[in-house]
Amino acid sequence: MRVTKTLSISALALVAALTMAGCAGGADEAEAPEVEQTEFAAGSTMAKLQEAGEITIGTKFDQPLFGQVDVDGDPQGFDVEMGKLIAAKLGISEDNITWTETVSANREPFIESGEVDVVIATYTINDARKEVISFAGPYYEAGQDLLVLAGNPEGIEGPEDLTGKAVCTVSGSTSEKNIAEYTTDVIATGGYADCLEPLRTGAVVAVTTDNVILAGLADQNSPEFEVVGNPFTEEPYGIGLAKDDTDFRNFINDVLEESYEDGTWAEAWENTAGVVLDTPEPPAVDRY
Repeated sequence: MRVTKTLSISALALVAALTMAGCAGGADEAEAPEVEQTEFAAGSTMAKLQEAGEITIGTKFDQPLFGQVDVDGDPQGFDVEMGKLIAAKLGISEDNITWTETVSANREPFIESGEVDVVIATYTINDARKEVISFAGPYYEAGQDLLVLAGNPEGIEGPEDLTGKAVCTVSGSTSEKNIAEYTTDVIATGGYADCLEPLRTGAVVAVTTDNVILAGLADQNSPEFEVVGNPFTEEPYGIGLAKDDTDFRNFINDVLEESYEDGTWAEAWENTAGVVLDTPEPPAVDRY
C-alpha cells in the first residue's frame, strides 16, 4: 500500500510512541480481503477505479483503533479495514491503495477537490456535510463523551459540569460544535493526541470527542486517563464521497450490507477496535 507522507506532529509523535511501546492490544493481524473482479457500468466511478487499478482513501493517522499509523508508517484500524474491503470489491488489492492523512478540517475539501476518492475517518454523517458531499453508511454508531484524568478529580459526570471550564477538542469536528453549547472555553487543536498534554497539565479539565476515539486514547495511555462513560450525542460514522455520485454510494452501501451478513465487518472490528471494545451490532445503512 502507499501512504501520502503528510504526517502531522501528533501522528509523528504517535509513531515514536508505538516504536517504544508497541501497538496496544494483541489481536491477530487481519487477513487481506479477497480481491474480486466484477463488471461495472461503463463510465461509473467503480469502473474508472477498477480500470485504474488503484484508489486513494483519506483516513486519520492519529486515531487509535480506527486509523493510526504503525511503526512502519502504515495506517491501521477499523476505518482502514473498511477501506480495504471496499477496494477489494473494486478489484483493487491493498497494495494499490494510497492512504492520505485526512483530519477533521479537510475531509470535505479533499473530497470536493478530488484529492481522495473516499474518506473513511471517524466521519459523522450530518445534514450540513451532506450539502457538499454524499455519504454511504453509516457503518458504526458512536457517541460523544469526555476523557478526564484517572480518578476524575474534577468530578465531571457530563457536559453540564463543564460550564466555565476549559475543554480540548479538534478544530472542524462535530465535537467542537457540540461542546460549544456547554462551555465557551474551548481549545481546538489539529488532532486529538494534541489534547492530551493540556489535560495532563491541567490547562483543560477534559478532552471531548466520540467515545470510541477516547477509549483508544485511554487504552494507549493507561493508566493516565479514563472515559466518563456518559455519551451525550449520536454520531453515525459514514464514508464520504463526491456529492450525488449515487451509483458509487449505492455500491458502497451494498458492500457494507454484504459485510454485515458474511461476517467480514465483525472480523474487521474484532481485529482492530475489538481489542478494547465489545463487538456491537452494525447499524442499518441509510439509502437516502
